[in-house]
Amino acid sequence: MRRALPWFAVTISAVVIFCNPTRAQSVTTYHAASDRSGHYVFAGLTWETAAKVHLDPKFSGAIDGNVLAQPLYWQDARGNRRLIAATESNEVYALDATSGKVVWKTSLGSPVRLSQLPCGNIDPLGVTGTPVIDETQAAVYLDAMRDEPAGPQHFIYGVSLATGSILSGFPINVADALKAAGETFEPLVENQRGALLIVDGTLFVPYGAHAGDCGAYRGWVLGMSLSDPAKVTAFMTRAKGGGLWAQGALSSTGTSVLAATGNTFGATRWSDGEAIIRLATDLAHPTNTREFFAAANWEALDSKDLDLGGTGPVPFNVTNAYGTSEWVLALGKDGNAYVLNGANLGGYGGALLIHRVSSEPIVTAPAVWAGTDSALVAFQAPGINCPTGQSGDLTVLTIRADPPKLSTTWCALANGHGAPIVTTLADGSNPIVWITGAGGDNLLHAFRGDNGESLFSGAAMTGLRHFGTILAANGRLYVAADGRVYSFLP
Repeated sequence: MRRALPWFAVTISAVVIFCNPTRAQSVTTYHAASDRSGHYVFAGLTWETAAKVHLDPKFSGAIDGNVLAQPLYWQDARGNRRLIAATESNEVYALDATSGKVVWKTSLGSPVRLSQLPCGNIDPLGVTGTPVIDETQAAVYLDAMRDEPAGPQHFIYGVSLATGSILSGFPINVADALKAAGETFEPLVENQRGALLIVDGTLFVPYGAHAGDCGAYRGWVLGMSLSDPAKVTAFMTRAKGGGLWAQGALSSTGTSVLAATGNTFGATRWSDGEAIIRLATDLAHPTNTREFFAAANWEALDSKDLDLGGTGPVPFNVTNAYGTSEWVLALGKDGNAYVLNGANLGGYGGALLIHRVSSEPIVTAPAVWAGTDSALVAFQAPGINCPTGQSGDLTVLTIRADPPKLSTTWCALANGHGAPIVTTLADGSNPIVWITGAGGDNLLHAFRGDNGESLFSGAAMTGLRHFGTILAANGRLYVAADGRVYSFLP
């Protein structure tokens, strides 16, 4: 359980690059990094300066369409700074990250109307999952649902970051590509909600279903070689259902992919649902219990629609005097936190720790950062066992080692359903948990990461969507909403 771990090395090197004062680090993927930690290093943003955060009135940020995907940030070799935003209207934008003015805009075809789908809650349906940037190719990749004569279809696009032009060989029709690989993919009942991920030159795209669980969908992960986009591989749940729903449905520490699956239908034996599964880049089904965790009560979770896959898996470390432990955190709609051994996920019921942490289903993307001999986790859902006098819909946990122990550190009122991030200084001090009151008060909120003290609450926004998350980059905080990206300055 303790080794000189590559996961820890990856985390540290990412921070060092981010803190390079000569060139700000691009944010190329959902929740700051492929581990989906939601942890950003933000120079000069302290507990004191957080109180002075304000909207930049000179920032335009106008875009066309509703937004569920997190924007990304890219700085090229010439110092050009761009926000990349994609909308449900199938429009992709590069905005100047300082002024918010449109640098380029690319249309990907007609989105799909809700009336064309068997169920769902997104209208129109275009780009939902957060895209991913490949800096080596200066390109952004995304999945767009398009209205086609043959019916709704999923297409994978590669788009030049410099010009917005569609890369040679794209778009790729997902159903056609998988058919050529001997697989049957039903685009009408599959939805692409989770963020895309790049690992070792391969693009990974998760699929679940539409709200309402209609149709004979399955949980899919598509793998596409970026050097040869016609080359695809796939993982598919063996039972119906098992969708990859979460915003951060896939995560990675650099050598494999962790996937969180939801409830299955009609399974009489475990068939990949209610699980955390580690996939090699060839996406072969794992056969070793070290490579998956399945909830021991998966049948009960299935029957009550209490997906383990409503929140993506987050690998994290706890370092103390005895060494470093590598773990994986999963949060379920059953209100439980599951702590797994990162080196051995444990198979059926093999969690190191299962602890009830919320009175309601957890469907979010958590933020994770290092504490003293511990890791801290912020998530959006009402906590239980909160300190005396505290309550609310934002909860922070502390996880310690030897053996793993979990406790509720603080609870606060975020008044909505945004997903949290955390900012710290380069040395890890001054942790600040940021979250929007999406669907509630629609304000930006900031809390001290150590005790939950409110640092900032204000700047009303419109058009915020549930589960939306904040981007910290370019010395700013960005919030994407329907028709607009907001920019906050400290």
